[in-house]
Amino acid sequence: MLHVVVCVKQVPDSREIRIDPKTNTLIRQGVPSIVNFYDMHGLEEALRLKDRLGARVTVVTMGPPPAEKGLKECISLGADEAVLVTDRGFAGADTLATSYVLGKAIEKIAQEYGPVDMVFCGKQTLDGDTGQVGPGVACRLDMDQLTYACKVEDVNPETNRIRVHRQMEDGVEVTETSMPVLITVLKELNKIRRASLPGMVRAARYKPVVWTTADFPDIDRTKIGLKGSPTIVSKTWVPELKKANTMRVEGGSPEETASQLVEKLWSGDLPKRLGWI
Repeated sequence: MLHVVVCVKQVPDSREIRIDPKTNTLIRQGVPSIVNFYDMHGLEEALRLKDRLGARVTVVTMGPPPAEKGLKECISLGADEAVLVTDRGFAGADTLATSYVLGKAIEKIAQEYGPVDMVFCGKQTLDGDTGQVGPGVACRLDMDQLTYACKVEDVNPETNRIRVHRQMEDGVEVTETSMPVLITVLKELNKIRRASLPGMVRAARYKPVVWTTADFPDIDRTKIGLKGSPTIVSKTWVPELKKANTMRVEGGSPEETASQLVEKLWSGDLPKRLGWI
């Protein structure tokens, strides 16, 4: 049976994000959290493999205890197990430290639940927006990586091969490789399902597995948390809102409206500024 791991992250709702001007970090207190939607598309693809091929799906996240809520949402959709990696020692991690801890967690998941054939990650998160964690995990685990996947065309457990369509700047690339493999996904990959009533009941009763630094006796503490995070945010800013000058054009008919629009466009100095005359 295929074993698929999905890395997810609970992030602040992008509609509520604010930045602390003194620390240049996101203000998370009082901001509602959601599961990063790119990660949810990775989960959906894993669940489709489960429906089609009978795969086992394990979800893992690194974050504070409240991230349990996001894992329960994944369970409600159909994931088999959920692992929360949480500890004060992991706090303040950048993408380098995060990929190190997630790599260790996936290795432990393989020991606990069986060898991992495939890892899904979102192409990026809504808060960090770097797109570095997925490839970083692949490097830690020495896995092939297929980034920016917009379609998983074929997965063959017998030949241990997978074929994926990757969205590139100048077109679509069809790539085939062997498993185990890590895939970062785009939102175009699929449409996320809704939780079923039995799934929601199971999620309400489910308690994710919790691992702390004590569960990783061989972990290098110089590579986790703030100590293992060389990234420094030197400056952030919020773009200023600029008021645009607008006008409303109304007419009794489309022809009258079009006539008024042409008249206004050609009046004043607008044509000169646009280089029309």
